Amino acid sequence: MIPRRKTSSRFLLFTLTLLLLINLSAFVASTELEDDDGEIDELLAIDEEEEEDGSADQHQHVEQQKEAEVLTKAQRIVLELNTDSSSRAISENEFVLILGYAPWDTRSAELMPQFAEAANKLKELGSPIVMAKLDAERYPKAASALQIRGFPTLLLFVNGTSQPYTGGFTGEDIVIWARKKTGDPVIRVNSVAEAEKFLETHHIYVIGLFDKFEGSDYEEFVKAAISDNGIQFGEVGDHGVAKVLYPDIKSTSKFVGLVKSEPERYTIFEDAFEMDKILEFLAYNKFPLVTRLTDLNSVSVYSSPIKLQVMVFGGADDFKRLIEPLQQVARKFKSKIMFIYVDIEDENLAKPFLTLFGLEDSDHALVTAFDNKISTKFLLEAEPTSGNIEDFCLGLLSASFPAYYKSQPVPDNKNASVLVVVGKTFDELVLNSPKNILIEIYTPWCINCETTSKQVEKLAKHFKGSDSLVVARIDASANEHPKLQVADYPTLLLYPEDNKANPIKLSTKSSGKDLAAAINKHLKSNSSKDEL
Repeated sequence: MIPRRKTSSRFLLFTLTLLLLINLSAFVASTELEDDDGEIDELLAIDEEEEEDGSADQHQHVEQQKEAEVLTKAQRIVLELNTDSSSRAISENEFVLILGYAPWDTRSAELMPQFAEAANKLKELGSPIVMAKLDAERYPKAASALQIRGFPTLLLFVNGTSQPYTGGFTGEDIVIWARKKTGDPVIRVNSVAEAEKFLETHHIYVIGLFDKFEGSDYEEFVKAAISDNGIQFGEVGDHGVAKVLYPDIKSTSKFVGLVKSEPERYTIFEDAFEMDKILEFLAYNKFPLVTRLTDLNSVSVYSSPIKLQVMVFGGADDFKRLIEPLQQVARKFKSKIMFIYVDIEDENLAKPFLTLFGLEDSDHALVTAFDNKISTKFLLEAEPTSGNIEDFCLGLLSASFPAYYKSQPVPDNKNASVLVVVGKTFDELVLNSPKNILIEIYTPWCINCETTSKQVEKLAKHFKGSDSLVVARIDASANEHPKLQVADYPTLLLYPEDNKANPIKLSTKSSGKDLAAAINKHLKSNSSKDEL
């Protein structure tokens, strides 16, 4: 028994040793590939024996050893390519799946263990595909020849011809995509034993029951299997075997259903047996009731045909508290609203969205929504209870819930020569004002805005004694309004007192004198109208 006080130091020593040995083996392998007589060396691997210990620390030690063994097992399988060996690997093998990466790239680091998991699984399944990876930063010539321009990049080479990877980014996603591209798109399940093994391998799949594996309906099913890039299709001819894979099956002759490992486990396809309809069915039903957004699934989430998306931001404790209520609500709006959970502490994922609401510094649970059809966002400002979230969703579907426009707090404009307008005060100070309003629309990051701001300050002093003109400004990066749609910064708009719906755009390149003259001309024109 290892004394408890020594466990952490022994674990640290083991970890450092393991990392050094793995790095050394990778270096040796890549060096030999540069200098040898043409053979492609596989990565070296280190096997470590597990120590038995009853303590919690030792258990953690064993678990980390197992993870290390998974990676080192993959190192025996995955080829480490370089400038010379990459072309040989492609020319000497029918199927080669290459991961182009950069050591410093975060997304590459996240994809590496998924790629290793896929390599192990494909090896177990007897797949003919060769798995390889290329450090594109170390071997830029090889990367350029393979047309690897970003990181990470996955490319499948079939008899020397490349095709882009179009699947998901979990280990299972890579396995399914690779098998579909290099083997049969549909796995035939002939017995209960095979069905049980199929269940162990796939957590999401499509199952088709057919009396005979022929005819137009079956052909459309296979076409859908070929076209879909992320879900494994299985086919059975026996009703008893089908019940193992889909216990709720009622049909005894022809059936297609989707199975997921979550509360909403079984979904029946009830439309015409046509490829497009099957694919549409999968697109609307393949995600969980509540999808947790990650870097690996973000592309597929953003491309979902369900354009109305409710996004919940929160920490780990919020997720535990809200997951069941969210699933209950999501079940009622299935295929109409997509529910997404985002870790609020993940700046890469959460901050870009929260910035759109002006809430990037929030640290508590928030419920938002995006209607990507009309590029509109919404915010639930009530407590995120099951009832409030359901009412929020009903309002979204009926188009009765108001869109959200971010705004800074209402400022104190007392004695200000240039009024500061925010989203909340745009109606009051601009659209509903009985005066002419000259407003500067700027952003803090705009290069030319500072020059225009100085001009506006001078104009404010020039027109200080005017009772009919108010000079104002608004920061467009922090404030929004549905009737303030500006794409260029800075922008100067003059809202006439008698026609606020049609503001006049003034040139920001004009001198202060020319701007003052243009404004005076308009004020006199309005004055003449009043006299008439």
